[in-house]
Amino acid sequence: MSQPTSPGSVHHHEKVIDAFSGWGPLGISILLIVSAPFCIVAGASAGPNGPTLIGTGVLMIVAGVVAMFGLMAIAPNNSRVLLLFGQYKGTVKRSGFVWVNPFYTKKKVSLRIRNFETGSSTKPETKNKEGVVTQPKTRSAGKPSKVNDRDGNPIEISAVVVWKVVDTAEALFEVDDFENFVEVQSEAALRSLATRYPYDSRDDEQSLRGSTDEICDRLRDDIQDRLEKAGVQVLEARISHLAYAPEIAAAMLQRQQASAVVAARTKIVDGAVGMVEMALEHLKRDNIVELDAAQRAALVSNLLVVLCSDRHTQPVVQTGA
Repeated sequence: MSQPTSPGSVHHHEKVIDAFSGWGPLGISILLIVSAPFCIVAGASAGPNGPTLIGTGVLMIVAGVVAMFGLMAIAPNNSRVLLLFGQYKGTVKRSGFVWVNPFYTKKKVSLRIRNFETGSSTKPETKNKEGVVTQPKTRSAGKPSKVNDRDGNPIEISAVVVWKVVDTAEALFEVDDFENFVEVQSEAALRSLATRYPYDSRDDEQSLRGSTDEICDRLRDDIQDRLEKAGVQVLEARISHLAYAPEIAAAMLQRQQASAVVAARTKIVDGAVGMVEMALEHLKRDNIVELDAAQRAALVSNLLVVLCSDRHTQPVVQTGA
């Protein structure tokens, strides 16, 4: 769903610029800077044409130095967003040593694949007055988010999101701090998803625990919808932690154990009834013994007790008539 555009706002799309190789401009800049002193010295002893030569030498030095500001080295899977006095001019994605207009302002944007865990916090790097990094950028471990599932049960959930920048212009100009934007919107999408599904389900209904692949695909699509305007592509979103909240974990464990016991007993009873039926048919087919209704009922009762009991039975041998 498209958002309304406010008056005066412009939506920026990426324009890729194929920059020149930097070795030629580097050689020309060095040549200008090296040749300039000879031109100045020649102008000092040239008589009437001296000021012209001196001015030319000074301009050569200035041109050579200024031209060097257009040189830049771009590593693989990195880019430079170019601005000319605040106006977006394009993005250089070509890796290597390149040269652009020296008056461009260059902003670095990484195109590499990144990942983070929801609930984690990032501490930016700190520098001293001399610009030396005193504390590098760090990220804390992810802390699960506590939310209520569709049935109102408090649960803890967190996810790992893998993403990368695909449109550098949107990433820089459509949102403020696109890295923080990705983290906040991913957390919001995860919380919204957790409230739409139950933690567990005993039927074919989708649940957070039972439908892992479908839930993860749904989470990835939800995050992508929220990040569409930020020039970011979500490659994968996987739930990394899922559990009941501590205050109800014990009660839910008992419920799960009771459900497992009931399911096991149901299977045992089904098997025991089948075995009793087979025994009666076998006795009747081979004429081993003739049983009346009371004896059949007693035999069925004894067999079911033996087969369904969770303890070893103690046989009682009848010695009388």
